[in-house]
Amino acid sequence: MSFIPYSRPVLEEEEIQEVVDTLRSGWLTTGPKVAQFEKDFCAYVGCSYALAVNSATAGLHLALEALGVGAGDKVITTVHTFTATAEVIRYLGAEPIFVDIEPTSYNIDPSLIETALKQHSGVKAIIPVHYAGQSANMTAIMDLAKQYSVKVVEDAAHALPCTHEGTVIGTIADITVFSFYANKTITTGEGGMVATDDESIAKRIKTMRLHGISRDVFDRFTSNKPNWYYEVVAPGFKYNMMDMCGALGIHQLKKAKRFQLARADIARRYQQGLSELPLVLPAQVNVSDVHSWHIYSIQLELEKLTISRDEFIEKMSEHGVGTSVHYIPLHRMPYWKEACQLDDKQYPVSSKISDRHVSLPNFASMTEEEVDAVIQAIRIIITGAKKDA
Repeated sequence: MSFIPYSRPVLEEEEIQEVVDTLRSGWLTTGPKVAQFEKDFCAYVGCSYALAVNSATAGLHLALEALGVGAGDKVITTVHTFTATAEVIRYLGAEPIFVDIEPTSYNIDPSLIETALKQHSGVKAIIPVHYAGQSANMTAIMDLAKQYSVKVVEDAAHALPCTHEGTVIGTIADITVFSFYANKTITTGEGGMVATDDESIAKRIKTMRLHGISRDVFDRFTSNKPNWYYEVVAPGFKYNMMDMCGALGIHQLKKAKRFQLARADIARRYQQGLSELPLVLPAQVNVSDVHSWHIYSIQLELEKLTISRDEFIEKMSEHGVGTSVHYIPLHRMPYWKEACQLDDKQYPVSSKISDRHVSLPNFASMTEEEVDAVIQAIRIIITGAKKDA
């Protein structure tokens, strides 16, 4: 069997033909395909407004900007995430306030959010991350937001489709940002979507995602009458999505549930095949909710093993299996550690988990043979590394 990568996108004939149609149309940048993708996304998630952007990072930046976050403000988020979640706070001159995660879900801990809200004045927003595609405790987070009069921007890069207590992620917080990067549950190559029910927020993001221009380029350039005039009403950004990406999104979105079911089935098979080993397997907090299973991350019980996490990763590669780590937490990254004076003692849960975490391949096109091969490789490595072996 050939090497099993950590991730592999599922791109089928429908996506290819839609991109070809875009190439032949003469319109490549933001246009009718993006507009269709946005319309479809609103219907799929149930939000009032969906605004396509060129990355989830751009979406998070636009979301905070639309909420008026700026110099002197503070934004609470988790250390157990990719740097994009926090860097957008710095883009606006605001200060990130980092808190630890729950030991079971690996999501931001609402009790620590409340502690941070009590300790810090000037908090403007909270950014929870739905780790691996399992919803954070949005009931508790939204209650805190209401109590302390702060806004909530969900980093839902992993969370499509996903629900919290039966409610679709994308319809709970003030703003929700999704990612369509190449390894996400659906992909447009690069890209993201901002979902909101607030018309004023949607209008601001629509303007700011393309240079602060008052009118869509597509409307101006495709009109059959003189339609050249526009106004720059704010110092915006270049964050729009191309139609070639939107073309992919139209068909990927139609397959989102199928992809989720495939990932969930792979996760189920991992749970069964790895259950007797000295590993901590991911737990689904609310089994009635939809978990996207973007990431399937195990923890090694290092006390019972003769190898480290890093050695395990090397051995998996030798067995022909790609893996990853989600995440090296931000308090261990040089910039954040130094700029915000962070250390392991402040974030004991994330620190412990991060020493043991390994993310396994889990993508919708994995074959049964590939899943079995991953399980077999892990069983061989772990069984041979048991201290009592």
